[in-house]
Amino acid sequence: MATVIPQNELTRRAIDWIGEKCGSDANAKKAALIEEAAARFNLGPLEVEFLERFFANKAKGEPQS
Repeated sequence: MATVIPQNELTRRAIDWIGEKCGSDANAKKAALIEEAAARFNLGPLEVEFLERFFANKAKGEPQS
């Protein structure tokens, strides 16, 4: 039987996965990793947009809300 995982948990896992894979590489690599994470963690357009904003703000050094 499959386990149902809440969408926010999938987004958190995607952030962790991208962070592990990315390190401190350029944004171009982050964009490709976000796309891969979207497929890997079955994320929708809103979650992908959140990840893009999250990593853009992180690169600027802005606090996350």
